[in-house]
Amino acid sequence: MSAAKADHGKSVPLKIGIAGLGTVGAGLLHLLEVHGDRLRDQLGRPVHVEAVSAQNRTKDRGVSLANVRWVDDPVKLATDPRIDLFVELIGGEDIAKKAIEAALSAKKHVVTANKALLAKHGVELAKLAEKNGVALNFEAAVAGGIPVIKTMREALVGNQVRRVYGILNGTCNYILTKMQQEKASFADVLKEAQAKGYAEADPTFDIGGFDTAHKLTLLTALAFNTRVAFDQIHIEGIQSITSADIEAADDLGYRIKLLGVAMMTDSGIEQRVHPAMVPKEAAIAQVSGVTNAVAIDGDFSGNLLLIGPGAGAKATASAVASDIVDVAAGFVLHPFGVPTARLKTYKRAKLGQHQGAYYIRLTAFDRPGVMAAITKRMAERDVSLESLVQRSPRGAVGAQATIVIITHETTEEAIRKALDAIEADGKVAERPQMIRIEQL
Repeated sequence: MSAAKADHGKSVPLKIGIAGLGTVGAGLLHLLEVHGDRLRDQLGRPVHVEAVSAQNRTKDRGVSLANVRWVDDPVKLATDPRIDLFVELIGGEDIAKKAIEAALSAKKHVVTANKALLAKHGVELAKLAEKNGVALNFEAAVAGGIPVIKTMREALVGNQVRRVYGILNGTCNYILTKMQQEKASFADVLKEAQAKGYAEADPTFDIGGFDTAHKLTLLTALAFNTRVAFDQIHIEGIQSITSADIEAADDLGYRIKLLGVAMMTDSGIEQRVHPAMVPKEAAIAQVSGVTNAVAIDGDFSGNLLLIGPGAGAKATASAVASDIVDVAAGFVLHPFGVPTARLKTYKRAKLGQHQGAYYIRLTAFDRPGVMAAITKRMAERDVSLESLVQRSPRGAVGAQATIVIITHETTEEAIRKALDAIEADGKVAERPQMIRIEQL
């Protein structure tokens, strides 16, 4: 890691241009209005909003923009000679990428919250920032108001991170929490989350695990000094989680959480997003609602757990402001902690080699020999069973029964092959459910 500190005159303002005045952009304007004097006193120089770019000029954002210049094209704003720093809060990839590239090429510092863009193009943008001696800061791209990027890039520089994991999507955590607390179905809670604005009309990005994967990509690069590798993440969402799974987890002493996990193994880096059962007594199991949590295991620091709001105008604006303050103070760090030339090529761990215990739920036809066939298929793959329980009452022959299995430690490859064989045998009425048990 390297840092540069510029010598700024105390009265010289840092002039910023903000592209995107949605929830976060408006929140940033409000923060600068409330704490502008405080920031000036701490930095010895004011932070001044020179210009903004947004689609709607007349929208009420709760802050006066009467004395601020409007620039219709965010790419033009990015190269405006009257700004020192470009804040990209547009989102998406096309226009945002063009604007950030333009700003960096024009030797403007950049602050962004664009996790999707960085997860795919972070290294090339970081290389451009380094070439031009400017900052590319992205604290707000991961976990909202939790200062996890600074923690990993700065505070833990004297550590080899062994594992980083967490609850990185508030929408999913809200849904799973409500399902557990109210014994409600996934569909009903999703509708409630959409009504409250926690989930989009098309919630696939959140519930499918992709938002978590984008954030995990950035944490992985920081943790292991590798190039971003979004396309190397195993991704599962929470769409298949049912009330039966939530109830079974509760009875077994677990909570179900959507986790993003990255860890170093002997064969490479294991990077995965999926629902997991975590023990009720684990600290991360207590994280409820829209709250996020990030756990970091360092060889010298030990295990750290950061918890806080993962989204929202104020929390995300706070993260953006922290990046702006670094620039105002004259600190420029390598975006991913080390020079891009020293970022290692991502090496993925061997598929299916993850070791652990598993929860299996089968909706089986209640016929003679079904249970024996299931246990036979498990045995063929050397999967040892800790428990096997038929949770639903038996009906007449031919009815369906719910079977819950807890395995001893085994590999994911063995579990998946056993379940594929059980499904191929025609002994189950629907695709088997598999959830990893994480002993955090």
